[in-house]
This record gives sequence, C-alpha cells and structure tokens, in this order.
Amino acid sequence: MKNLQYLNQPTGRFIQEDGRAYLFFGGTAYLGLLDNSDYITLYKEGIDRYGLNNGTSRNNNIQLGIYDEAENHTALRFGFEDAILLSSGYLAAQLAVKVFSKYGELIYAPGTHPALWVDGESNAEGNFDDWVVKTVNYINHSKKDEFVVVSNALDNLTPMLYDFSGFKALDVRKKVIFVLDDSHGIGVLKKNSISINMDLANQPNLKLVVVASLAKGMGTDAGVVLGSKECIDNLLKHPIFGGASPPSPAGLYALINGEAIYEEAFDKLHNNISAAQQLFASLSFKSIPHFPVFTSVDSSLFNYLLESNVLISSFPYPFLTSPLLNRIVISALHEEADFRHIAATVKAKL
Repeated sequence: MKNLQYLNQPTGRFIQEDGRAYLFFGGTAYLGLLDNSDYITLYKEGIDRYGLNNGTSRNNNIQLGIYDEAENHTALRFGFEDAILLSSGYLAAQLAVKVFSKYGELIYAPGTHPALWVDGESNAEGNFDDWVVKTVNYINHSKKDEFVVVSNALDNLTPMLYDFSGFKALDVRKKVIFVLDDSHGIGVLKKNSISINMDLANQPNLKLVVVASLAKGMGTDAGVVLGSKECIDNLLKHPIFGGASPPSPAGLYALINGEAIYEEAFDKLHNNISAAQQLFASLSFKSIPHFPVFTSVDSSLFNYLLESNVLISSFPYPFLTSPLLNRIVISALHEEADFRHIAATVKAKL
C-alpha cells in the first residue's frame, strides 16, 4: 500500500488507493461539509462574489462587509454577545490566551490543547474532575482575586466531555475568566451550539470566552472567539488581530448561507452516531453520547481493519513520542452499512 500521507483526493466517505476503495473513518470533518456538493456550490458562489481570499489587514481603511456580517451571524448563532473571526483556530486561541492571560493568574487544566499554551508546555496533570476540585479550593483560599482558567471544552481523543459545574462553588469575590477551546464540539455535539453548558456565563464574577476552529465540524477555514462585547473589544485592539490576514470571504459566505445544509448534515450525523453506538455496543470501544468518535486501546486495530478496506485514525498525539491513538470517526457522509461492516469485522476477530 502506498504512503497515505500524499493523497490527492478529498478525505470523504471513501479513499481510493492502489485500485481499492477504503471506507474512511478518520479526520475531524464530522459533518462531512468538505465533501458535501451543496456546500461546495455555496463556497464557489462565494469565490465568484469575493475572490479567492482577502490578503489585507482587518484594520485596513477598505473592508469587505462579509466579515462584520459573519461575526454578527456567528455570535447570534452560538448564543454569545459578540464574536471575532481569524484565519485559523490556532490563531484565535493564541490571541485569546495572550490577551486574557494578563487579567489574572493563569491556570491550565490537564490536557489543554497546545494552541492555548503561552510559554511552552502546560504542566497540568491528572484527572480533570480532581483538578476542578483542587482548583476551586486553590482559588478560594488564594490571596489573589483574579484568575484565568484555560481548558479544552471536551477531550476528543478519549473522548470525554468536561464538566465545569464544580466551579459554581467559587467564592463570589473571586473574578475568573474561562478561556475554553471547543473546536471539536461547536456545532457538533448540539445543533448550532457550543458543547458545554452556558451557566458559567450567568454568574457576575465569572466570564466565559470560547475559542474554536471552525475547520472541524463547521467546514470553514477560520477560527472564532466568542464572548461578551467587552471581551471581544479587547481582542480587536491587539496587534495580532490587526496584523493578520482574515479568513477567506468565500468560506464565510458559505458559513452564513449554508445553515440549512449544516442542519441537514447535523441530523444525518446524529442518526449515524445512534446507529454506530447500537452496533458497537458489545465491542470494547469508548465513546460519549452525541459525539462521533469511538476509541480503542487495541494497537492492532488499524492493520486489522485495513485488511477489510477500512481506514481509521491511528497516530501518536500530541507528540511523536506519545501513545498511539486509535479512533473511529463517524461523519454525516457515512451510511449504516459502513458501521455494520466495522462491527462484523471486529466481532470476527474476537
């Protein structure tokens, strides 16, 4: 088999290689918009209207109106007061953490994505729920009054949805900004919503800022920061925002005008998740409700499924020295027969 790192095709439902068709269960395009013909047509309409890209600063005296329109649309769509769009999720995360890390003592959760690191690797370790209890206790007994808590909203690798409700026990005199990365959950776990509960934003001493890559489920090469108008205004003043070229206007055109396509894909995805959970119920896969990732610790799973024309994600992460991750990623492009094929193949191995 040829090297799969030099493909020249979309990574949709199938990957063609060496004259064979492999069912593809990898990547992060959960809603399948990268290979959705209707969504691609919208993107092409955006190119015809705005061109391939917009290589100017957002502070330029000449602007495309699509950017303000897309930011207003995205904030409203996901239930926030305001939003800011950048060219990637990594850039959005770096901007947010660089700005808000100056607002108080910086505290990282275990497993926080490297995009949110400020200076080198985060040193937080251990169980997330234990970390919440320890962090609440630390903040409540600290002489300091202002803190910035940085975390993923969910762990897409294990997978696990993080529970932040323990932070309701924070002393009301302590001011805390939460900077949470929801790149894998936004628009995927819940329709037109972030994956976590918004209760954190309802307490006067707490502020919620959500960063996300829209290139995963939402099919848009852009990053977003969602928050209050006050929080977003602070980001607008930073030189990273003024100095960086914005996302493709064509992609944002598709994001704004493709909501009906997104909702149809969302419904298909969640039907697929339900079907896969039933078919995989007797197998030793780990999953969480409503999320399209099933993981396995069986190091031989990739090669075994490969023999049955199935390609899954299997690579060390986040470092080359990290343990191997085996992930079966469901998308809206799949059909129930695909899950039946995996289930039958794995059961035959047992």
